[in-house]
Amino acid sequence: MHISLTAELESRVKAKVDSGLYNNASEVIREALRFMDTHEEWVKEVRLASLRKQLKVGVEQLDHGEGIVIESKEALDSLFEEIKG
Repeated sequence: MHISLTAELESRVKAKVDSGLYNNASEVIREALRFMDTHEEWVKEVRLASLRKQLKVGVEQLDHGEGIVIESKEALDSLFEEIKG
């Protein structure tokens, strides 16, 4: 496999190897990809937590009678359009 990096990224990879933390550029790239995978999982968890919080607020509002009745597909479509902005 061959990859192309900008001069800045190539310099950063070289600096990591030169620091002695990594034996070669491949190790730097592998570590970066592992970090990216971990970051993506963290982002998913943060989003799920936010959705759960919003869902809890919505359920509490419904429990307090603060919901609205949607009586047709058109009314539901209109509500979704309003939410989208």
